[in-house]
Amino acid sequence: MPIVLQESLRGLFYAPFYVALAQGAYAAAGVEVRFVSAPRPGDAARALFDGTVDVCWGGPMRVMETYKLIPDCDLVSFAEVVTRDPFLLVGRAPRPDFQLTDLLGLRVATVAEVPTPWMCLQEDLRRAGIAPGRLNRVGDRNMAENVAALGAGRVDVVQLFEPFVSALAAEGTGHVWYAAASRGLTSYTTFYTRRGTLTARREELRRMVHAIHRTQLWVAGATAEQIADSIADYFPDVPAAIRVASCARYQSLGIWSTTPVLPRPGYDRLLSSLISGGFVAGTPFEVAVDTSLAAETMAST
Repeated sequence: MPIVLQESLRGLFYAPFYVALAQGAYAAAGVEVRFVSAPRPGDAARALFDGTVDVCWGGPMRVMETYKLIPDCDLVSFAEVVTRDPFLLVGRAPRPDFQLTDLLGLRVATVAEVPTPWMCLQEDLRRAGIAPGRLNRVGDRNMAENVAALGAGRVDVVQLFEPFVSALAAEGTGHVWYAAASRGLTSYTTFYTRRGTLTARREELRRMVHAIHRTQLWVAGATAEQIADSIADYFPDVPAAIRVASCARYQSLGIWSTTPVLPRPGYDRLLSSLISGGFVAGTPFEVAVDTSLAAETMAST
């Protein structure tokens, strides 16, 4: 019986996951994986409870959120892939000396599709001594709508991920002001499952972790062109040059980990953002994370 692996949404910052699928990494590691997509990002974790999905990839945010919503939750993150925040602030004009205080007085459009980007940005603001409520913020439009609003001059700066950023840069209509990855480790994407599945199918999941680690090492040694070519089938509407530029940017920002071991500082940075933003009450690392499979993989590498 295959492991059913679900993505929460289609995002270029998930590139290592698509590389693993494209290159047959799971089959090479001796585990059969069937890939599916969640109908909506917020529904991803629920599928683990109805038995239609075995493993998700997505943010530890979803694990923490589910602990808040379901009293007997037993979800656990067990292998990290995206270890830094992949979102950027893009303005209509260059601002090479940008500081977060520059956002005051501007019209700022943040991501509406998922909560983590704004939760992390509002924590950055707090740590810079800025009350998030002081921002003139538009938070109810998706990224495509915000790109259009930036071009029309209805907002001054937008929060985006790739390939929107590189597409705007190529057009000369958008300029990167701030890369959230610069704050350091912020655990952004992991494999997660139920603890019962982690026990019952441990050998298969160990092989999955081995496969994703081999993929991580390949990505770390590959060129942006090689990564972009490997994931092309998952982004058929993104021009090749934009895929390459997007992968190059994410490589330079160091958002992809070279180890599946989720570092506690990255988890704690995400947790503090979600708590300060009022999104969760707090789920300790020991409850929501199990690094044993990742540690075994690293010990055998």
